[in-house]
Amino acid sequence: MARRLALRNRLETRKSLRTPRAAAVAGIIFSLLLIAALVLLEVSAPADPAQAGSWLTSSTRRAAVAVALNLIPFAGIAFLWFIGVIRDRIGGREDRFFMTVFLGSGLLFTGMLFVAAAVAGGLIAAASGSSSLPGPGTLALGRNATSILLHVYCLRMAAVFTITTVTIGRRTQIIPRWLGMAGLVTTAVLLIGTGISPWAALLFPAWVLALSVETLLAGPQAAAEATAGPPSA
Repeated sequence: MARRLALRNRLETRKSLRTPRAAAVAGIIFSLLLIAALVLLEVSAPADPAQAGSWLTSSTRRAAVAVALNLIPFAGIAFLWFIGVIRDRIGGREDRFFMTVFLGSGLLFTGMLFVAAAVAGGLIAAASGSSSLPGPGTLALGRNATSILLHVYCLRMAAVFTITTVTIGRRTQIIPRWLGMAGLVTTAVLLIGTGISPWAALLFPAWVLALSVETLLAGPQAAAEATAGPPSA
């Protein structure tokens, strides 16, 4: 009985040590893929919706946008994995209210990111599958729908996810203070600054990348502290 209990404890310890590394790897993959996709979209598609059709005549630009759109599903998969392993790392210390907001905002972010990519992909498919471009009204509708989904709704959910992660991380002491402050700045910019510059969207994957790298560098010590339970009052 004692040997069985000791074996189970060793297995749980190994699992707890692997969880931060899994979260870090998933977060790094998500960040790099999303940053690459957003950069390709910004440099290939014009910011002005009035120029919605001109860039579609360039095969180079269409190929760059197609690559970006193909990266987004893999970024979404990595993000879902990141959510799962972060929640597993928190374990029994999770607060139901904050974890509900954390999970809901993450799923909404991923879903709206996929919808925005699907709308943009439809424009590419329509332009590539026929000899003539779709009508200007169709192109403008697709461009505006993609832009609003990404920069209004999707990034607001990213802001909610960031502030919730910061709150949970500070309460459970799994993230350092400087990363929490960076998360607050990221949240503020995503909430009010996305209309100023489309490049503000890069802040969210950059913050997740910083969180993932910090988790990876913290290593087994952070995992041991995380499994020790909440600090006594």
